[in-house]
Formats: sequence, C-alpha cells, structure tokens
Amino acid sequence: MNKIVLEGLARAPVTESGPDPDGAALAELAASVNRAAMARLGRSLAIREVDAGSCNGCELEIHALNNAIYDLERFGLRFVASPRHADVLLVTGPVTKNMREALERTYNATPDPKWVVAVGDCAVDGGLFTGSYACVGGVGQVVPVDLHIRGCPPTPVQLLRGLLSLLTAAKAPANA
Repeated sequence: MNKIVLEGLARAPVTESGPDPDGAALAELAASVNRAAMARLGRSLAIREVDAGSCNGCELEIHALNNAIYDLERFGLRFVASPRHADVLLVTGPVTKNMREALERTYNATPDPKWVVAVGDCAVDGGLFTGSYACVGGVGQVVPVDLHIRGCPPTPVQLLRGLLSLLTAAKAPANA
C-alpha cells in the first residue's frame, strides 16, 4: 500500500489542459449580452437554472459560465437562487414526471416578463429519453419556451450566443 501511495506522489497528475478561449472575443460576447440586457431590461440579466431531469452534462457547461475562464459576473450576468428574482429560466434535461410540477411552480413563481430557454437536446424534445415511462418530454410540453439551444451539451459560448439572441430578438417574451 505504501509503495502505491509513494508512486502516486512521485508522478505528475494526469490532467487535460483547460480550454483556450479567445479572451477578447469572449469578453466582447459577454459584454454584448450585458448591453442587450441593459437596453431591454434596464439592468443586468438574472438567470435561474432548473434541472428538470438531465444527465448533468448541460449543468456542467452552465456552471462553467461562472468559472475563472468565463466569469460572467464581471459582465453583469448573474445566476440567482430564487425564481422570484429571475428574468430567464435555463431549463435542462427532459422533464421527468417527478419534476413536472416543480418546473410548473418555478415558472409560475418567476415574475413577468420572463423568458424560458430549453438548454440541450433533451430539453428540446426529450433527446435520448424520448418515450421513456419516466419522462413527460421536452420543456415545451410543460411550459412555453422562448428559445432552444441545441447541443449535447451546448458549450458556454453557445449559451452566451443564445442569451444574446434572446435579448436582441424583436419579440417580447411569450408570457408578456
């Protein structure tokens, strides 16, 4: 046992290097989202993430928006703990039967006007889980969806581009 521990300490860790994003392009994209939010809402964008039954792949990419590489807080975008403070609901995964009511309650607790974004292939139409006894289907079968961001999972940059397109779209939220 001691031999294994000592060998493990002597070797360098086997890890992959992090992504090498274009810092200027990322900063401009995030700043564009913040400018669009200020123009549309008069304040920064508040986002509430809802896992409706996903595999957590999309959540990892959403959480990456807050890591040291993307750090969206510096651009005025923020995740909130309560749907009562949110402008956008980012919903991931197929909606499971057990999460249907929770998603409906979260949607109803979010003040108008609000946007719902279905994140990932599963949130769009159920993805791999289509037809499962445990799933209702995509997010649009439970609450109205304003934007679909496809991908399995979508990257943080795709998420930012989706939020920008949501804010710059000519139409108001579906529930306004």
